[in-house]
Formats: sequence, C-alpha cells, structure tokens
Amino acid sequence: MEAQLWKSVRRLAPLQPRFVSVTYGADGSTRERTHAIVHQLSVGMGLTVAPHLTSVGASRRSVLELAARYWDDGIRHLVALRGDAPTGGACNVAAADGFSGSDDLVRGLRMIGNFDLSVAAYPEVHPEARSRKADLEHLKRKIDAGATRAITQFFFDNDAYLRFRDACAGVGIAVSIVPGILPVTRFAQIVRFAAKCGATIPANIAAQFQGLDEDADMRRLVSAAVAINQVEYLRRHGVEEFHFYTLNRADLTYAICHALGLRPRSQYLARRVGFSEAAIAGPV
Repeated sequence: MEAQLWKSVRRLAPLQPRFVSVTYGADGSTRERTHAIVHQLSVGMGLTVAPHLTSVGASRRSVLELAARYWDDGIRHLVALRGDAPTGGACNVAAADGFSGSDDLVRGLRMIGNFDLSVAAYPEVHPEARSRKADLEHLKRKIDAGATRAITQFFFDNDAYLRFRDACAGVGIAVSIVPGILPVTRFAQIVRFAAKCGATIPANIAAQFQGLDEDADMRRLVSAAVAINQVEYLRRHGVEEFHFYTLNRADLTYAICHALGLRPRSQYLARRVGFSEAAIAGPV
C-alpha cells in the first residue's frame, strides 16, 4: 500500500493539481500516519495538500489540536467531514465532547485559522438524509458556517449533478460545487460503493462493463471512455473544476487527464526530480 501510494504521487504530481486530498481511516484511525504523509507531500513535493479532518468519535479538543498542527505546518486547506464510524459504529451520534455536526466542525476550524475549507455534497441525496430538501439545507448550513467549496460524492448521472447544481444556486449557495469523478477500476466494487452512498449507475454505463469482470485491460479502456465522456459533458454545461477519486490508482486517472488535454509541466519535473519517499511509512 505504501509503495502504491508513492507510485501514484510520482505519477500524478507533474500534472500539478490545484490540491491533493488525503483521506484517513474510519474514526480517524490513521490520523498520525496521515499527518506524516501530508507533511511529506507538502514539504517534500511542494504540492498543495488538503487533508481530510473528520469529527465522528473525536473530541472537539483533539480535532482542533490537529487542525492547529496543520496550520503550524503551513497547511491552509482542509476537507471538513463528519466521517465514517468504524464497522458497527453509529455515525449519527456525536461524542459528548465532540462537534454536533459538520457545520459545527466548520465553525470550529474557522476559529483556528483562515483555512480554505472543502465540504461534502451529495447530488443524489445523502442516504441518511430525511429528504432532498433537508440534505440541501444541511449543505447550506456548512457553507454559511464558512466552507469555501463543496466536493460531491462520485456520480455517473450527469443530469442529477446539473439539477443539484441548480438547486444549490436556488437556495443561495454561491460556492463552487466540484463534481467528484471516480474512474472505474472494478465494476463490482463500484456497485457496492454506489449502494452505500446513494449513487445510481445508469443502465447504459452498466451495460458497457457487462462481461468484463475477467478482462482488466478492456475494463480500463471502457472506464477511461466513460470518465472522459462524463467530464466533456459537464464541461459543455459550464463546469470547469473536477475532483478525481484515484483510490491510489494513478495510471487510469493520468490517461484520462491526458486525453482531456492536461499535460505535465516541465518546470515541475525539473524541480522535483530528486524526491524520495523512503522516509514515510503507512498507507492512507
């Protein structure tokens, strides 16, 4: 996992993304290793890093102390999330001394520093939301609390995203709603992910992966075509920012970006040729 992580970093860093988000385990179970990884990505590679910071199962004090450490390290971008509980745990119950929700978390982080704060959004409604309206109101509370951007859960129904973007504008949400793009590496895995997060898989996309369970090469070609078509469709509707969920599998995302016209920047390659990942241990 560690080797795969740094292979992915070396592959994608020359594309110079606006930021790199770094997740950690349920209940913050890999916080310390994530902090070390973030430091190396920022200091060692010169990337703008946006570590995930979750509140579930954690005290306000521990979360804010970690945020302060990031601020002292020069990290100015965070992804503020409620987060997932460990298997069998409950996400909807805040710790007695914890944040009451992700909007409360955003307000707390604003007390630490003027972070660029991204939050989560669900074009097809969060599976735990009471209703579409309630889910949209929850997102607006996060934005009103100080979030500067929303990154969506992955989706394949582009029209659902566009309707969601319009709905956000309709309630006064003016920040960028960045679509989350997930290149498909294993279709059966994506079906499970989609069931958990409430994302639909259109029949025409499912049909393209039919019969490819044992054909990894063809699956990658189809996956690249699906993602390229998705980005190009959204571009035609005025979307200019995209967030790729790479799952530490860089080659497919790199190929998609190449086909879309994104190229490595030679200045970066010259500046970062001596990077070594040997000092970091542990996956994210």
